[in-house]
Amino acid sequence: MEPTSLILFGATGDLAKRKIYPALYNLYIEQKLPESFSLIGLGRREWSDEFFQAQVEKSLHEFSRRQADPARVKSFVKAFRYSVLNISHKEDYITLLDLVQKREAELSIPSNRLFYLSVGPEFFEPIAQNIQESGLGSTEGWKRLVIEKPFGHDLQSARDLNRNLSESFTEEEIYRIDHYLGKPMVQRLETLHQSNPIMKALWNNRYISNVQITANETVGVEERASYYDHVGAVRDMFQNHMLQLLMMMAIQLPHNSTPEKVGLKKKHIMESILPLQKQTVGASVIRGQYAEGSIQGKPVNAYTAELGVAENTMNDTFIAAKLQIDDFFWRGVPFYIRTGKRMKEKSTRIVIEFKEPSGQAHGVKSNGSKPNLLVIEMSPDQSMTLQLNASDPQNKGDFKPVHIDLSPDREDLAEAYENLIHDALHGDPTFFAHWDEVELSWAWVQPILDAFTENLLPLHLYPAGSYGPAESDAMLAAEGHHWWFDEPADQDVSSVTDVPLAVNGNL
Repeated sequence: MEPTSLILFGATGDLAKRKIYPALYNLYIEQKLPESFSLIGLGRREWSDEFFQAQVEKSLHEFSRRQADPARVKSFVKAFRYSVLNISHKEDYITLLDLVQKREAELSIPSNRLFYLSVGPEFFEPIAQNIQESGLGSTEGWKRLVIEKPFGHDLQSARDLNRNLSESFTEEEIYRIDHYLGKPMVQRLETLHQSNPIMKALWNNRYISNVQITANETVGVEERASYYDHVGAVRDMFQNHMLQLLMMMAIQLPHNSTPEKVGLKKKHIMESILPLQKQTVGASVIRGQYAEGSIQGKPVNAYTAELGVAENTMNDTFIAAKLQIDDFFWRGVPFYIRTGKRMKEKSTRIVIEFKEPSGQAHGVKSNGSKPNLLVIEMSPDQSMTLQLNASDPQNKGDFKPVHIDLSPDREDLAEAYENLIHDALHGDPTFFAHWDEVELSWAWVQPILDAFTENLLPLHLYPAGSYGPAESDAMLAAEGHHWWFDEPADQDVSSVTDVPLAVNGNL
């Protein structure tokens, strides 16, 4: 890996403390950082290099998945420097350029620069512009820009953001982080059917009945209420994380695919999803908002009672949708996606349900056994299991499920940010969101946003501690399917009713 200067905007923030520094430290332990490596942290606080290094050390002891060894930590933070920077002050970028060049000279390294923007999206454009105008982006080596979601808040704002960033960085230089793409089990999807001839043969509409993608959280909006109440589940989770999981699951890849081929295949998936129409969104999309309830025996407030949330808000905390990919491999296979807050359990999983023999009903076989399933767990556990039905030698004529573990080496798996930062330093864009995918995702979601704005889609209340609105279950039941692994809710959902459609934004 080439010598690199990592310039971190937002170095004093929570994401840096919880994710970025621990990820870099674990890469350092595994000798996956460049041999010559410099990190310059930026923020508005008046910190010295020594104080900055001490804060990094503290974050490692608190958040690293490995126990932070004092000697190794001291050696690791020697590469860290700090500089005060106000994003709108052009002179601060000149000071930064001088510091970066001095560090490159000290280490005798070329000007390979990775700019990591761990800041709010409203700062992406001015930072990129100032990087270019100050000369920081004029390198003899390579330069890369790493940005976090959200990439816009609708289709037009995403296009505006991309156009403005493109004035300072090319598409090949922009690395859009979606941390779901860094999850080990998601990254294994790329090779699951590519390297396994049995899976490759089964990975199509001839053998697969339906696909379910779930990302449930037990937490509410917490301290993010002021942000979340203007975003909702569709923007916060669905447009990015959930559609990226769908793309990674559905792509058909030849052996030894390049990053470019992966990007093209993901683009094909998004282009093949049947589009929605604003007036008929309700046939394929269910939205909900959590009411009061209980989780693990503890009472939970309704979303509208959360601090910082408007009392009459119509914001969504749950969304479920049915998507159809209209191509040779997936035509006729429904993809069900759901995500919500204050659910009964925390879980992120993909379930692939295989078809039954001709003439048998969905979800149950004539002998009472369950369908064959491929279950990919991403959180809180990480596993990939094939559930097959086999004859029970103790009860002749009966079947019992046999679980085949497809991920025996899941011990001590790297965290998502370790994988993504390593790939960004290495110049591998495979597991990042490319502009084509982002634009197509927003284009598919835009009719949903328009329907929300015009009050064309009812908002269903669901009790905290459940699996979402009953309408989500009904959407699958209408086609003979059901959500896998749901358990009975903690309370009676019959007392929860729909929120009527708003008129001019009021209930």
